[in-house]
Amino acid sequence: MKRIVIFASGSGSNAENIISFFREKPEVTVAAVLTNKQTATVLDRCERLNVPAFYFNKTAFRDSDAVVHLLQGLNIDLIVLAGFLWKIPSNLIEAFPGKIINIHPALLPKYGGKGMYGDRVHQAVKENKEPETGITIHYVNEKYDEGAIIFQAKTDVVPSDDASSIAQKVHQLEYEHFPKVIEKLLS
Repeated sequence: MKRIVIFASGSGSNAENIISFFREKPEVTVAAVLTNKQTATVLDRCERLNVPAFYFNKTAFRDSDAVVHLLQGLNIDLIVLAGFLWKIPSNLIEAFPGKIINIHPALLPKYGGKGMYGDRVHQAVKENKEPETGITIHYVNEKYDEGAIIFQAKTDVVPSDDASSIAQKVHQLEYEHFPKVIEKLLS
């Protein structure tokens, strides 16, 4: 059985989608969800879905090996960043080389980098009158949104779209493709 851990900072809709997808797949389990926010709604989702969830602070994440040791103890095969906003420290990347992936709400390399997440990305797409946007699933390295691209999916942006409607289109791509790409990577 393959084991994954999901990192999330917010509501956890992608985390819930991934958990639900793999409930139907006995060869993969979500071993835990980790968050850097004590008030993240993803914790409520995990409680409802009966998935172990852990909170960690900056010190445990950046200045020690506490999170690395936790993950090693869970014997995981893949770390999935699903709306996780902190940069991954080098000790975690070194402990799990080629085993950390992220989803970004744009077609990288456009609209990536520090501070480019969520509605900020969708607003930039709108302001720049992009004809399309989408999602990028990529490996994580030491720099924001610069790891090797695994998969991209596109959606059209029409003049009547605003940041909210663009976000809805992008979320649909995330929900449709992210679990399938994870499954493929694990097979």
